[in-house]
Amino acid sequence: MQNIWSKNTVQLLDTTSRPYTGEVLVPFSLDEAYARLCANDPAMPPLVHLWRHERAMVLGSRDAKLPHAVEAIRELQMRGYETAVRQSGGAAVPLAPGVVNLSLVMPAGAVDLNPEPFFVQMVELIRAALGTDGERMHSGEVAGAYCPGSYDLAIDGLKFCGIAQRRLTRAVAVQAFVNVEGSGREYGEQVSSFYRVAAQGTTVHNYPQVQPERMASLAELGVSGGVSGFAARIREGLNANKESAIAVMDSCPPWLEAEAGNALDALKVRNLLVGS
Repeated sequence: MQNIWSKNTVQLLDTTSRPYTGEVLVPFSLDEAYARLCANDPAMPPLVHLWRHERAMVLGSRDAKLPHAVEAIRELQMRGYETAVRQSGGAAVPLAPGVVNLSLVMPAGAVDLNPEPFFVQMVELIRAALGTDGERMHSGEVAGAYCPGSYDLAIDGLKFCGIAQRRLTRAVAVQAFVNVEGSGREYGEQVSSFYRVAAQGTTVHNYPQVQPERMASLAELGVSGGVSGFAARIREGLNANKESAIAVMDSCPPWLEAEAGNALDALKVRNLLVGS
């Protein structure tokens, strides 16, 4: 597979200074659009995308098929949440100003079918951003956490990050949520509340059995710097690699906007299928 650091240039799109407040599919459409460009042109440089949203709940495809998903989503919207079903795997994740979303989008060879190396690149990117605190970080599924997976990231047994992956024929988008600030327990309670409504009537536990106390934020785990510090350390980590030059953007460039608009339309159509 292609290692991100073997490219001459890495694109960094960092909009964390201005959290999104509207349609939560917009930042996902940027990842989708860039992945499509990578699929058509293997010379495209990798993209590292950092963003936040003010108040949203992003669901996995299985969440959207729960018996009362439509009612649960309607309840979230009445409480002021933006909602969406993402293309990548995983399950329900709440977004808030203290949650940083981190994506790594790059070309991938048609024969690079093993997802693990791409997950590992994301894990190591986050570990480097944590500096000495990265030595305390462990990967592996955290029982009771929301959006559980083999590449959960935890400190002292408490999950602060989950990672999912979206694969195209010749491109890959690895997407992570990082609870940097706020209360992990409160984030967990938001997800647990969604499942209480969405999973009513089901006798099969085919959704995460969330224990809110299994979640934490980096701030709660003693990692200083907050959102701005985490974003700065991602940038510093990229700049520290002498093999790559970093092209920094703080807004979507015009050359990506049209493709992102097309991707957004497709994502909206997919979200019309919620509950079916």
